[in-house]
Order: sequence, then structure tokens, then C-alpha cells
Amino acid sequence: MTIEIQLDRLMHELETLAGFSDAPAPAVTRVVFSEADLRAREWLKGLFAEAGLIIREDAVGNTFARWQGADPALEPVASGSHIDAIPQAGRYDGTVGVLGALEAIRYLQHAGLRPRRSIELVLFTSEEPTRFGIGCLGSRLLAGSLSPEKAATLRDDRGASLDEVRTAAGFRGPLDSVRLTPGSYHAFVELHIEQGPLLEQSGVPLGLVTAIAAPATLRFAIEGVGGHAGAVLMPGRRDAFLAAAELALAVEAAARGTGAMDTVATVGVCEIFPGAVNSIPSRVRMMADVRDIDLARRDGVLAAISKSAGTIAAARRVTIEREMLNCDAPAETAPLVLAELRRAAEECGLASVMMVSRAYHDTLFMARAVPAGMLFIPCAGGISHRPEEYAAPADIERGVRVLAGALARLAA
Repeated sequence: MTIEIQLDRLMHELETLAGFSDAPAPAVTRVVFSEADLRAREWLKGLFAEAGLIIREDAVGNTFARWQGADPALEPVASGSHIDAIPQAGRYDGTVGVLGALEAIRYLQHAGLRPRRSIELVLFTSEEPTRFGIGCLGSRLLAGSLSPEKAATLRDDRGASLDEVRTAAGFRGPLDSVRLTPGSYHAFVELHIEQGPLLEQSGVPLGLVTAIAAPATLRFAIEGVGGHAGAVLMPGRRDAFLAAAELALAVEAAARGTGAMDTVATVGVCEIFPGAVNSIPSRVRMMADVRDIDLARRDGVLAAISKSAGTIAAARRVTIEREMLNCDAPAETAPLVLAELRRAAEECGLASVMMVSRAYHDTLFMARAVPAGMLFIPCAGGISHRPEEYAAPADIERGVRVLAGALARLAA
């Protein structure tokens, strides 16, 4: 089957979606349940309806748009991603997987295909951890990786609970209704930009993801003793920030110490109190991200960080409290999905390469519940989560063509 994509339409829709933003172009800021996010959702639902898809939403705002197959009793095939964006992000992360899935469905419709299995587009809620401090909120709940009780304790920086925020956004119902029932999907495929440089460097247009790295998120509360920057002498100081600085370096050292390229660790949040140039920091809130495709190795890094925290606290005479916000296992692509992606790429005459995903995605959690996999396309310079994020139209078109072919095979 020859798949032709209306690329001009798709690129125009990506540009339009980028306009739903709380930051001026070219940056995109679209935090979950913000006004920009809700307006973007309404616009997308209009596109889904125009394509004749049956739309439903769950209690946390995951949105499902189904093209009904010839046999509704069969488990459907699904594809999708997210549209929320961290502050000052780009326009392709997640959105290519949502609008690309829609374009794949539209062109299978245009080709006259009537799949046996239904094909469903899934728009996941809050893949980014921006608002509630935990990523992949919607897919975690779908897969049962996050309990409704734990989810109910989540709060944003203003102190508003998830229940308060989702209800204000129009999403009601018990959170325990979100979890997928057994047999909900035959397979799930996510199209995404690589967010790394390997495809561009190799000149290969497609990456077939074999495994997704396991993320762990740590939050540290470091308590020292504040005081006047001029009056408290150096020997008597219990500076919370200097303890945090040592801990941040310990996080880096623990990751480097594995000697493995797939081990990475990042300190991305460091808030200093009271935050005055002439006041010794009394308190620091810090967050670290540690991930690897090898679970034991990743957990070894976490243990090393914990040991360092104890040593630093004693030496600097501060207290360091550690909270594990999430600690997830890696996922492997289902052989069924990987095989159909490979066949679809071959049918399109496109080269592909097997690779791991060091960034995590909703597929990491969908893989807990259904056979799942991912398809990567290149992004310029490997840049992502920045306004300069860019995926070439030709690469997007190739990705959508292969996605459409894989969905057709999986739904046949």
C-alpha cells in the first residue's frame, strides 16, 4: 500500500498547535490544565471530530479518539503522545506523535482501508513533570503504575491538588476509573522526535526503539543555619547551599562512576532560601533525575547518592532529607510492535537503526499494560526542550508514513 501524507496540512497544524502557548514564539510553554493547554485540547478535538473519530475523555483528561474498525469486539490498536510543554520549550516534542497519528489515520481512511481492529489516537495528560513534579501522569494512571491514592496527594507549586486542578479543568470522576482494563489494546505505537543527535549524525532516517531508560526522581530538603553574611565567621557556618553544591557534584560523580554511556544524572532544580546576597542560605530544595536502561546499575547510582548525602550532612552539620518521587523500571519494546515497524519501514524503502531511548515517554508506562513500542525521527542537533527544537518536514513525513504502515498491519 502506498501511503501519501498531506505534509502541508500536517506542518500547518503543528504550527497552529505551537500558537497555543504562554510564551512568545518560537518558544512554547503549555503547562497541563493551563488555559493554553485547554484551548489546544479543544482545537485538537475539533480536528478529531472532522476526521470522524469517536472522542472520549477520562477523569484525568487523557483523550481518546477512535476510528471504528470492522470488528469492534477485537482489541484496538493505538498511537499517540502528549501536547503539554515545559516552559520555553519547542514545538515538536510530543506534538509530532499526536498530529502525526491523526495524519496517519486520515490517510489510511483516504486510502480506503477498513481495518479489522479499531485504531485509537491517545492524547496523554501531563507527560512533562512541570506542574505536579511527576512525569507521565496520565499514562502512569492508565497502566496502574501510579495509584489513585498517591495521585490524589499530588500538588502544584501553588498548593492546589490534582483533584482541584483537574476538576476546575472539567475532568471529573474517580481516579480509579482511569486504569486500563486487561485487553484494552492489541498494541500501542508512539512516534516521537529522538531528542538526541544519533540519527542525524548517522544519516539514518528512522530509529526503532528497543528499550526505554528507567527514570528516578529524587527531591532533597537541605536544612542548615542562616545568618548575616558578614557577621557569621566561616568556621561556624552551616551553609545549606554549599552542602547542596557538594551533593549535586556527588550526583554527577555517581553517574560517571558506572562507566556506562547509558547512565545519566541531572540536578535540574535548586531553590535557595532566603535568596539574598548578604544572607547565608538556611534551606535548599533540590531535585535530581537519574536514569538508565539497566535497573540494577541505576539503583546502584541511587545508593551511592544516598551514601554521599549522609557523609555531606555530617561534614557540613546540616540535615538532608531525601524523598523518592518516582523510581521506575525500564521497558522493552514488544517484539510484535518492533517487527511491524521494521516491516513498515522496509515497505517504504527507508533505512532504520535499532536504538534505546534515554528520554522517557508515555510508552514506558503503556508497555506495562499493552504490547508497545516507539518510532524515532531525527531532530536537528539533538536539541529538545528548547525553542530551537526542530524536526525537518521530510523527516516528519517519513515517520508518519511508517507509522501509518505499522498501524495498518497491526490493525489488519
